[in-house]
Amino acid sequence: MNHRKTLTGTLLAATLLASGCTGGGGSSKGAEAEAAGDPSQVSGTITVLTHRTDIVQDGTMTKYAEEFNKTYPKVKVEFDGITDYEAEVKIRMNTENYGDVLMIPAVIQKNDYPKFFASLGTQKELGEKYRFTGFTTVDGKVYGQSPMGATPGFLYNKRIWAEAGVTEWPTTPAEFLTALKAVKSRTDAIPYYTNFAAQWPLTQWTYINGSVSCDTGATTRLAEGNPWGEDGELRVGDRLLYDIVDQGLIEKDPATTNWENSKPRLAKGEIATAWLGSWAIIQFRQAAEKAGADPDDIGFMPFPARVDGKACAIATPDYNQAVNIHSEHKKAARAWIDWFTDKSGYAADNLSISTLKDAPLPEVLRPYEEQGVELIELDDTEGGTVKEIDSASEVGIYGPAYRQELVDLARGAKDGDVDDFLDDLGKRWTEAEKTVGS
Repeated sequence: MNHRKTLTGTLLAATLLASGCTGGGGSSKGAEAEAAGDPSQVSGTITVLTHRTDIVQDGTMTKYAEEFNKTYPKVKVEFDGITDYEAEVKIRMNTENYGDVLMIPAVIQKNDYPKFFASLGTQKELGEKYRFTGFTTVDGKVYGQSPMGATPGFLYNKRIWAEAGVTEWPTTPAEFLTALKAVKSRTDAIPYYTNFAAQWPLTQWTYINGSVSCDTGATTRLAEGNPWGEDGELRVGDRLLYDIVDQGLIEKDPATTNWENSKPRLAKGEIATAWLGSWAIIQFRQAAEKAGADPDDIGFMPFPARVDGKACAIATPDYNQAVNIHSEHKKAARAWIDWFTDKSGYAADNLSISTLKDAPLPEVLRPYEEQGVELIELDDTEGGTVKEIDSASEVGIYGPAYRQELVDLARGAKDGDVDDFLDDLGKRWTEAEKTVGS
């Protein structure tokens, strides 16, 4: 399985855990995963569930464990790499046997975290050192910690865009469309690649939320307003996606797209642009090297929106690691999470944003610094409510279905009017808001 940025819910399943599947609780409910004291006194064998089957198979995770053992010699770390991570771990969590450390599946409702995971401490304490603590905080306690973060944006081939005569980042959706039209008319590249067939890349469009408004309270506005209203950020993003497709700026047949093949194709200049996340940069650069192309051709730009002349991009966590509340080795499990976040170099290895607040941005985001793009972290206090609204509305902002419909509408494979389509999403969403929590 290729590493895919989840952005707190990219792979959200359409179904939720059955209401009775709380994973139990027993006498361990509320147990804390204490920070390790003397490393020589921490012991036990722990199983780490991970979606990163690629680096389990190539031995990278074993090398991390070997480094970890230099500090914690009495802890044995075993890895369980799972290809269909979300689906399989959801089933395992009907029992108490879901590893000692695991990536929190998107299907788990945020407010249910205390049923499944041991607290790592208070947000007040951990928030001083780490980014993203709010995404796993319930009633003031943190239940997960991400080893790295990312920001959404457009991967693009700088050489192709330059050949098209576009050397400055577009600042509005209209400018972006003009740039793609230049790519189409002046080069042989596909201006924009939807990755429609893979489905999950379409969910990345949800994460324009916050970038359009530069508002750290954008998640709260999702919980209280209409994301597809006149000023709704999802309407801005979805309308741009629609226009890209409607104006013929994509591949000939979206149903035949291929995620793996898109990497070398963008690297070589056969594809010009794709909306993904900064986590993907390293994959596309590696694809360039394998294809004999120049890795430096892979560029990254923020969403084409500005507030008072300033561009914003949200910084979000990757999968959050948590300690199974039923683990018999909570201290060893906690030691792994802390070491992997603080000392492993995993974020740097993946050219990603460090979870440590005092760490510098990765080199790949240096253009953001140079051009004054502000990285903002959204307040996720209402994140659980948003997921409940999303479930009740059956819209699925963290799933691919409605955007596949949007693409089909734009390319003429589905009948309808785009404004009616987006208005209907907003109606379903706002009606769900009235039922959630009532």
